[in-house]
Amino acid sequence: MIIVTGATGQLGRMTVERLLERIPAEQLGVSVRDPQKAQHFQAKGVRVRKGDFNDADSLAYAFEGATQVLIVSSDTFGEASVRLHRTAIDAAKKAGASRILYTSHMGSSPSSHFAPMIDHAATEEALQASGVAYTSLRNGFYTASALMMLGNALSTGELAAPEDGPVSWTAHPDLAEAAAIALTEQRLDGLSPGLTATEAIDLAGIAAIASELTGRPIRRVIVSDDTYRDTLISHGVPEAQANMLLGIFHASREGEFAGIDPTLSELLGRSPLSVRDALKASIDAAK
Repeated sequence: MIIVTGATGQLGRMTVERLLERIPAEQLGVSVRDPQKAQHFQAKGVRVRKGDFNDADSLAYAFEGATQVLIVSSDTFGEASVRLHRTAIDAAKKAGASRILYTSHMGSSPSSHFAPMIDHAATEEALQASGVAYTSLRNGFYTASALMMLGNALSTGELAAPEDGPVSWTAHPDLAEAAAIALTEQRLDGLSPGLTATEAIDLAGIAAIASELTGRPIRRVIVSDDTYRDTLISHGVPEAQANMLLGIFHASREGEFAGIDPTLSELLGRSPLSVRDALKASIDAAK
């Protein structure tokens, strides 16, 4: 049985949906913190059980009978995040899973300027030390994050943010399909290449695409790191989180997220969704 954690989140949910196109529902289980939110999967015949990375006993129940477990990375960061991932890895091993998959990131590195990348690297070390066959899916940076950074620029005409660099923005649906392929065809082993789209674009490029699609000028405005951090804090963002978010820009201008690799295109058998595709869909949906 394939077990997917975090199946009520965006990536986990899409992965389960893609898996249901490939395997019978009775061969699939989900581990979620709130089973009520996964009733639509249960109605399709998917096994739904409560599992919480903070509770190893709950994971033992949720992972029962697993042959493979996909661990969708937690939404925390720092040592707490790594601890949760280690708990899930240990639970998958104890459940007898012959393979553990993890949603990592193309920028995974113990020396990254963006804190979550350090957490991914530590989790990958735990996978390697587990003694179980594993696949670390090194996903490209979510295109959804680029759309969030664009923010209200569509109405203000200004995309204000610190200096950045090119990023290989990659869409959730493509990464979910890649995860489903990895689980059912076992075409990726160990640390995967970067699962990225076919281009790397900075925020100036995103502003230019948005201008073209809307027919309204959108100007890229550079603000200082300190101004960005102070603005976040003034809006109620905790200082630690503000510093973490600032790290995205520091890392991108150091080129940490600029790599492009053909692996995702080869897995999908087509070109991944582009930033333009995602931005156009977002703009059209807002009309």
